[in-house]
Amino acid sequence: MTSFPTLDDTGPIAGQTALVRVDFNVPMEDGRVTDDTRLRVALPTIQRLRDAGAKVALLAHFDRPKGKVVPAMSLKPVVDDLERLLGAPVRFAEDCVGEAARAVLDDLDAGGVALLENVRFHPGEEANDPAFAAQLAALGQLYVNDAFSAAHRAHASTEGLAHHLPAFAGESMRRELEALDKALGTPVKPVLGIVGGSKVSTKLDLLQNLVTKLDRLAIGGGMANTFLHAQGVDVGASLCEKDLADTARDIMAAARRADCELLLPVDVVVAKAVKPGIEAGVRALDRIAADDLILDAGPETAARLKRAMDLSKTLIWNGPLGVFEVPPFDAATVAAAQHAATLAKAGQLTAVAGGGDTVAALNHAGVVDDMTFVSTAGGAFLEWMEGKPLPGVDALTR
Repeated sequence: MTSFPTLDDTGPIAGQTALVRVDFNVPMEDGRVTDDTRLRVALPTIQRLRDAGAKVALLAHFDRPKGKVVPAMSLKPVVDDLERLLGAPVRFAEDCVGEAARAVLDDLDAGGVALLENVRFHPGEEANDPAFAAQLAALGQLYVNDAFSAAHRAHASTEGLAHHLPAFAGESMRRELEALDKALGTPVKPVLGIVGGSKVSTKLDLLQNLVTKLDRLAIGGGMANTFLHAQGVDVGASLCEKDLADTARDIMAAARRADCELLLPVDVVVAKAVKPGIEAGVRALDRIAADDLILDAGPETAARLKRAMDLSKTLIWNGPLGVFEVPPFDAATVAAAQHAATLAKAGQLTAVAGGGDTVAALNHAGVVDDMTFVSTAGGAFLEWMEGKPLPGVDALTR
């Protein structure tokens, strides 16, 4: 694993101002935070810097103001929730650079915390303008990136700042990178991957990368229909990207060359519509009717996946196996998730999962806390699984 400096490497920082990039792009409704998960994720880094006597200046974006000041996209509503979670006052600066920010930071005591206004109110942020990065850097003596979820963007506050100040990974960033290294960087083999979701077209790079790294790869969700179609299976009225049949066959061929066993559904759950309580049935692959919708993996497919987990030491998971939001089409996802969590809790499997739908599915199954690591990073997690460089991480490495 490439080494990167962490908060263990800062040396004495009492009285210094730490510019900390966090991800506070939280769900809001009527000016109130509706899910404070991303605030809680940042607490260990904030508290560790406070304990070291540093002033903590939090940098974050919210929504997409496109370089203009949009009052409805201000970070100010976050302050009350952050104060509650932190158990300490949090000052708010009406800008993230210039005198408005400087005045607030100068007035902070050692261990004080300030949240600076949305960095995306400035066009220089998303343009990664060196001049804007220099304006940010002028406010502090060290830079801490604790926002892995924004690390796939080369913006001023995620990448540019690291070239102006001593740069370190925060606690959340460190945990994420260590977990991901265990999953794909230097995993204990055999390694099993689960990739689900609706469309192959959204995960082509992911599949092409994973078949070269895994011992087994299970494909579920709507994208599995495209692979079944490519094998000559009639998938009825199911979601299926038939124009990608050749691509699916290419991926299957690449898996064979790399000695990666591809696990496709061997049975499926079908219905005539996606509605709660609708009559559903299990079908063998040669018994799918013309008006059937494949909405979940079948029980034998789920059982086979659990057996694959039993044979594995590492699991990396992105995407559900079916339309888990609409019971009974959650059965395969829940069964697989609960089995993975049981193995992880027993220390028999390193189980790393990520992506928005995946986190929601694991929450639905009630197993998030029992998995080895669950990433909420979304796009950054997906790009990392695709083998793409992450500018925010690369800027920290040494």
